[in-house]
Amino acid sequence: MEGQQSAGAGGREFQRVADVLRSRMTDGTYPLRSFLPSQRDLAEEFGVSRDTVQRVMRELVSEGWIESRQGSGSRVVKTQRIQSSTPKATRLRHGATLGPLLSEAFELPEVTLDVYTLTSESLDAHIRLQAERIHGGSIAPERIGLRMILPDKALNLPYPRVKDDKDDDRLRNRLQAITDRHTESLRGVLKELRTEKLVPSVDVQIRYAPLTPAFKLYLFNGAEALHGPYEVIQRQIELDSGEEVTALDVLGLGATLTHQVKDADPDSPGTVFVDTWQAWFDSVWNLLAE
Repeated sequence: MEGQQSAGAGGREFQRVADVLRSRMTDGTYPLRSFLPSQRDLAEEFGVSRDTVQRVMRELVSEGWIESRQGSGSRVVKTQRIQSSTPKATRLRHGATLGPLLSEAFELPEVTLDVYTLTSESLDAHIRLQAERIHGGSIAPERIGLRMILPDKALNLPYPRVKDDKDDDRLRNRLQAITDRHTESLRGVLKELRTEKLVPSVDVQIRYAPLTPAFKLYLFNGAEALHGPYEVIQRQIELDSGEEVTALDVLGLGATLTHQVKDADPDSPGTVFVDTWQAWFDSVWNLLAE
Protein backbone atom coordinates (compact mmCIF):
# COMPACT_ATOMS: atom_id res chain seq x y z
CA MET A 1 0.00 0.00 0.00
CA GLU A 2 0.97 3.56 -0.49
CA GLY A 3 1.18 6.75 1.54
CA GLN A 4 -1.61 8.65 3.12
CA GLN A 5 -2.21 11.71 0.96
CA SER A 6 -2.84 11.95 -2.75
CA ALA A 7 -4.38 15.38 -3.28
CA GLY A 8 -2.45 18.59 -3.86
CA ALA A 9 1.24 19.35 -4.19
CA GLY A 10 1.98 18.38 -0.57
CA GLY A 11 0.37 15.00 -1.09
CA ARG A 12 2.31 14.42 -4.31
CA GLU A 13 5.62 15.29 -2.61
CA PHE A 14 4.75 12.97 0.28
CA GLN A 15 3.99 10.13 -2.14
CA ARG A 16 7.15 10.72 -4.18
CA VAL A 17 9.47 10.57 -1.16
CA ALA A 18 7.67 7.56 0.35
CA ASP A 19 7.76 5.71 -3.01
CA VAL A 20 11.48 6.23 -3.45
CA LEU A 21 12.37 5.20 0.11
CA ARG A 22 10.25 2.03 -0.13
CA SER A 23 11.92 1.16 -3.45
CA ARG A 24 15.36 1.68 -1.96
CA MET A 25 14.54 -0.62 0.94
CA THR A 26 13.24 -3.35 -1.38
CA ASP A 27 16.09 -3.18 -3.93
CA GLY A 28 18.83 -3.35 -1.29
CA THR A 29 20.02 0.26 -1.52
CA TYR A 30 19.15 0.52 2.19
CA PRO A 31 19.73 -3.06 3.43
CA LEU A 32 18.13 -4.63 6.48
CA ARG A 33 19.38 -3.07 9.76
CA SER A 34 21.01 -0.14 7.95
CA PHE A 35 20.15 3.45 8.87
CA LEU A 36 18.34 5.84 6.54
CA PRO A 37 19.96 9.24 5.89
CA SER A 38 19.05 11.96 8.38
CA GLN A 39 15.75 13.80 7.94
CA ARG A 40 17.72 16.95 7.10
CA ASP A 41 19.66 15.12 4.34
CA LEU A 42 16.48 13.57 2.92
CA ALA A 43 14.71 16.93 2.89
CA GLU A 44 17.66 18.41 1.01
CA GLU A 45 17.92 15.50 -1.47
CA PHE A 46 14.22 15.57 -2.38
CA GLY A 47 13.74 19.33 -2.11
CA VAL A 48 10.91 19.02 0.39
CA SER A 49 10.21 20.36 3.89
CA ARG A 50 11.32 18.62 7.07
CA ASP A 51 7.61 18.33 7.91
CA THR A 52 7.05 16.24 4.76
CA VAL A 53 9.99 13.97 5.63
CA GLN A 54 8.69 13.56 9.19
CA ARG A 55 5.26 12.53 7.86
CA VAL A 56 6.92 10.00 5.53
CA MET A 57 8.89 8.58 8.47
CA ARG A 58 5.70 8.19 10.52
CA GLU A 59 4.10 6.36 7.60
CA LEU A 60 7.07 4.00 7.18
CA VAL A 61 7.03 3.26 10.92
CA SER A 62 3.30 2.45 10.79
CA GLU A 63 3.91 0.13 7.82
CA GLY A 64 6.66 -1.68 9.72
CA TRP A 65 9.53 -0.70 7.40
CA ILE A 66 11.61 1.25 9.92
CA GLU A 67 12.12 1.88 13.63
CA SER A 68 12.79 5.46 14.64
CA ARG A 69 14.37 6.48 17.94
CA GLN A 70 15.04 10.02 19.05
CA GLY A 71 18.72 10.78 18.62
CA SER A 72 19.65 7.51 16.91
CA GLY A 73 17.94 7.81 13.50
CA SER A 74 15.73 5.44 11.53
CA ARG A 75 16.80 1.82 11.08
CA VAL A 76 15.43 -0.51 8.35
CA VAL A 77 13.67 -3.48 9.96
CA LYS A 78 11.91 -4.98 6.93
CA THR A 79 12.78 -5.50 3.27
CA GLN A 80 11.51 -7.51 0.30
CA ARG A 81 12.42 -11.13 1.11
CA ILE A 82 12.64 -13.66 -1.70
CA GLN A 83 13.13 -17.36 -1.00
CA SER A 84 15.05 -18.87 -3.89
CA SER A 85 16.72 -22.24 -4.25
CA THR A 86 18.22 -21.44 -7.66
CA PRO A 87 21.98 -20.91 -8.08
CA LYS A 88 21.22 -17.78 -10.13
CA ALA A 89 19.89 -15.96 -7.07
CA THR A 90 23.24 -16.09 -5.30
CA ARG A 91 24.92 -14.26 -8.21
CA LEU A 92 22.72 -11.19 -7.91
CA ARG A 93 24.40 -8.13 -6.42
CA HIS A 94 21.89 -7.57 -3.60
CA GLY A 95 20.79 -11.20 -3.32
CA ALA A 96 17.36 -12.34 -4.49
CA THR A 97 15.23 -9.20 -4.50
CA LEU A 98 12.72 -8.06 -7.08
CA GLY A 99 14.88 -5.24 -8.48
CA PRO A 100 17.87 -7.35 -9.59
CA LEU A 101 15.64 -10.15 -10.91
CA LEU A 102 13.70 -7.64 -13.02
CA SER A 103 16.98 -6.07 -14.15
CA GLU A 104 18.21 -9.45 -15.42
CA ALA A 105 14.93 -10.02 -17.27
CA PHE A 106 15.32 -6.66 -19.02
CA GLU A 107 18.79 -7.55 -20.28
CA LEU A 108 17.29 -9.95 -22.85
CA PRO A 109 16.32 -8.75 -26.35
CA GLU A 110 12.68 -9.76 -25.75
CA VAL A 111 11.13 -8.95 -22.37
CA THR A 112 7.77 -10.44 -21.43
CA LEU A 113 6.18 -9.75 -18.06
CA ASP A 114 2.91 -11.18 -16.76
CA VAL A 115 1.85 -9.64 -13.44
CA TYR A 116 -1.11 -10.26 -11.11
CA THR A 117 -1.26 -7.80 -8.22
CA LEU A 118 -3.45 -5.72 -5.93
CA THR A 119 -1.93 -2.43 -7.10
CA SER A 120 0.59 -1.37 -9.74
CA GLU A 121 2.67 0.57 -7.20
CA SER A 122 5.79 -1.58 -6.88
CA LEU A 123 5.84 -2.58 -10.56
CA ASP A 124 5.70 1.08 -11.60
CA ALA A 125 8.70 1.91 -9.42
CA HIS A 126 10.75 -0.95 -10.84
CA ILE A 127 9.80 -0.32 -14.48
CA ARG A 128 10.87 3.32 -14.07
CA LEU A 129 14.30 2.11 -12.95
CA GLN A 130 14.59 -0.10 -16.05
CA ALA A 131 13.50 2.81 -18.27
CA GLU A 132 16.34 4.89 -16.80
CA ARG A 133 18.79 2.12 -17.75
CA ILE A 134 17.41 2.10 -21.30
CA HIS A 135 17.65 5.90 -21.54
CA GLY A 136 21.24 5.67 -20.29
CA GLY A 137 22.14 3.09 -22.94
CA SER A 138 23.19 0.32 -20.54
CA ILE A 139 20.49 -2.05 -21.85
CA ALA A 140 18.65 -2.11 -25.19
CA PRO A 141 15.72 -4.55 -25.37
CA GLU A 142 14.04 -4.80 -28.76
CA ARG A 143 10.61 -5.70 -27.45
CA ILE A 144 8.79 -5.23 -24.14
CA GLY A 145 5.47 -6.97 -23.57
CA LEU A 146 3.54 -6.41 -20.33
CA ARG A 147 0.27 -8.03 -19.32
CA MET A 148 -1.08 -7.00 -15.92
CA ILE A 149 -4.20 -8.20 -14.12
CA LEU A 150 -5.66 -5.92 -11.44
CA PRO A 151 -8.84 -6.38 -9.34
CA ASP A 152 -12.07 -5.20 -10.96
CA LYS A 153 -12.80 -1.60 -9.94
CA ALA A 154 -16.37 -2.56 -8.98
CA LEU A 155 -15.13 -5.21 -6.55
CA ASN A 156 -15.85 -4.59 -2.85
CA LEU A 157 -12.35 -5.44 -1.61
CA PRO A 158 -11.94 -6.64 2.00
CA TYR A 159 -8.72 -4.58 2.33
CA PRO A 160 -7.71 -1.91 2.79
CA ARG A 161 -10.67 -0.82 4.92
CA VAL A 162 -11.50 0.85 8.20
CA LYS A 163 -11.44 -2.01 10.70
CA ASP A 164 -14.73 -1.31 12.47
CA ASP A 165 -16.76 0.01 9.54
CA LYS A 166 -17.05 -2.21 6.47
CA ASP A 167 -19.14 0.41 4.67
CA ASP A 168 -16.52 3.19 4.98
CA ASP A 169 -15.18 3.56 1.42
CA ARG A 170 -12.44 6.11 2.07
CA LEU A 171 -9.56 3.65 2.11
CA ARG A 172 -10.86 1.72 -0.88
CA ASN A 173 -11.19 4.98 -2.82
CA ARG A 174 -7.66 5.90 -1.82
CA LEU A 175 -6.38 2.52 -3.05
CA GLN A 176 -8.12 3.05 -6.40
CA ALA A 177 -6.59 6.51 -6.78
CA ILE A 178 -3.13 5.09 -6.02
CA THR A 179 -3.58 2.26 -8.52
CA ASP A 180 -4.88 4.58 -11.25
CA ARG A 181 -1.94 6.94 -10.75
CA HIS A 182 0.70 4.21 -10.94
CA THR A 183 -1.02 2.47 -13.86
CA GLU A 184 -1.00 5.70 -15.89
CA SER A 185 2.63 6.30 -14.90
CA LEU A 186 3.52 2.79 -16.05
CA ARG A 187 1.76 3.24 -19.39
CA GLY A 188 3.42 6.63 -19.89
CA VAL A 189 6.95 5.42 -19.14
CA LEU A 190 6.69 2.47 -21.53
CA LYS A 191 4.93 4.48 -24.26
CA GLU A 192 7.72 7.07 -24.09
CA LEU A 193 10.32 4.37 -24.79
CA ARG A 194 8.50 3.50 -28.00
CA THR A 195 7.82 7.13 -28.98
CA GLU A 196 11.49 8.02 -28.56
CA LYS A 197 12.40 4.89 -30.59
CA LEU A 198 14.50 3.52 -27.74
CA VAL A 199 12.53 0.24 -27.84
CA PRO A 200 11.11 -0.67 -31.29
CA SER A 201 8.15 -2.68 -29.95
CA VAL A 202 6.23 -1.98 -26.73
CA ASP A 203 2.93 -3.67 -25.89
CA VAL A 204 1.16 -2.83 -22.61
CA GLN A 205 -2.15 -4.54 -21.82
CA ILE A 206 -4.01 -4.15 -18.53
CA ARG A 207 -7.12 -6.13 -17.64
CA TYR A 208 -9.34 -6.31 -14.56
CA ALA A 209 -10.57 -9.53 -12.97
CA PRO A 210 -13.40 -10.09 -10.42
CA LEU A 211 -10.94 -11.58 -7.94
CA THR A 212 -9.58 -10.28 -4.64
CA PRO A 213 -5.80 -10.78 -4.83
CA ALA A 214 -4.64 -12.98 -1.95
CA PHE A 215 -1.15 -13.11 -3.50
CA LYS A 216 1.00 -11.35 -6.07
CA LEU A 217 2.55 -13.09 -9.06
CA TYR A 218 5.32 -12.06 -11.46
CA LEU A 219 6.20 -14.21 -14.49
CA PHE A 220 9.40 -13.21 -16.34
CA ASN A 221 9.99 -14.26 -19.95
CA GLY A 222 8.00 -17.46 -19.44
CA ALA A 223 10.96 -18.89 -17.53
CA GLU A 224 10.86 -17.46 -13.99
CA ALA A 225 8.13 -16.97 -11.41
CA LEU A 226 7.86 -14.89 -8.26
CA HIS A 227 4.88 -15.67 -6.04
CA GLY A 228 3.97 -14.45 -2.57
CA PRO A 229 0.93 -14.05 -0.32
CA TYR A 230 -0.43 -10.73 0.91
CA GLU A 231 -0.30 -10.72 4.70
CA VAL A 232 -3.22 -8.86 6.29
CA ILE A 233 -2.14 -6.48 9.05
CA GLN A 234 -3.75 -3.97 11.37
CA ARG A 235 -2.23 -0.49 11.37
CA GLN A 236 -3.02 3.18 11.87
CA ILE A 237 -3.57 5.29 8.72
CA GLU A 238 -3.90 9.04 8.62
CA LEU A 239 -6.57 10.19 6.15
CA ASP A 240 -6.47 13.34 3.99
CA SER A 241 -8.64 15.06 6.60
CA GLY A 242 -6.02 14.45 9.27
CA GLU A 243 -8.22 11.87 11.00
CA GLU A 244 -6.40 8.69 12.05
CA VAL A 245 -8.20 5.37 11.66
CA THR A 246 -7.43 1.77 12.56
CA ALA A 247 -7.25 -0.10 9.27
CA LEU A 248 -6.99 -3.62 7.93
CA ASP A 249 -4.40 -3.44 5.18
CA VAL A 250 -1.83 -5.48 3.25
CA LEU A 251 1.75 -4.49 2.50
CA GLY A 252 2.65 -5.85 -0.91
CA LEU A 253 6.20 -4.51 -1.00
CA GLY A 254 7.01 -6.32 2.22
CA ALA A 255 5.57 -9.69 1.23
CA THR A 256 7.98 -12.65 1.09
CA LEU A 257 8.15 -14.00 -2.46
CA THR A 258 9.06 -17.50 -3.64
CA HIS A 259 11.35 -17.56 -6.69
CA GLN A 260 11.46 -20.50 -9.13
CA VAL A 261 13.18 -20.95 -12.50
CA LYS A 262 12.38 -23.39 -15.31
CA ASP A 263 15.09 -25.82 -16.44
CA ALA A 264 15.48 -28.58 -19.02
CA ASP A 265 13.71 -31.15 -16.83
CA PRO A 266 9.93 -30.91 -17.43
CA ASP A 267 9.28 -32.61 -14.07
CA SER A 268 11.62 -30.52 -11.90
CA PRO A 269 10.04 -28.47 -9.09
CA GLY A 270 11.05 -25.19 -10.76
CA THR A 271 9.61 -26.11 -14.16
CA VAL A 272 6.35 -27.42 -12.67
CA PHE A 273 6.00 -24.29 -10.50
CA VAL A 274 6.53 -21.85 -13.40
CA ASP A 275 4.34 -23.79 -15.84
CA THR A 276 1.53 -24.17 -13.29
CA TRP A 277 1.38 -20.45 -12.50
CA GLN A 278 1.74 -19.47 -16.17
CA ALA A 279 -1.26 -21.68 -16.97
CA TRP A 280 -3.20 -20.08 -14.09
CA PHE A 281 -2.39 -16.57 -15.30
CA ASP A 282 -3.34 -17.38 -18.90
CA SER A 283 -6.65 -18.90 -17.80
CA VAL A 284 -7.62 -15.80 -15.79
CA TRP A 285 -6.40 -13.47 -18.55
CA ASN A 286 -8.37 -15.25 -21.26
CA LEU A 287 -11.54 -16.25 -19.42
CA LEU A 288 -12.14 -13.87 -16.48
CA ALA A 289 -10.28 -10.61 -17.02
CA GLU A 290 -11.74 -7.77 -19.07
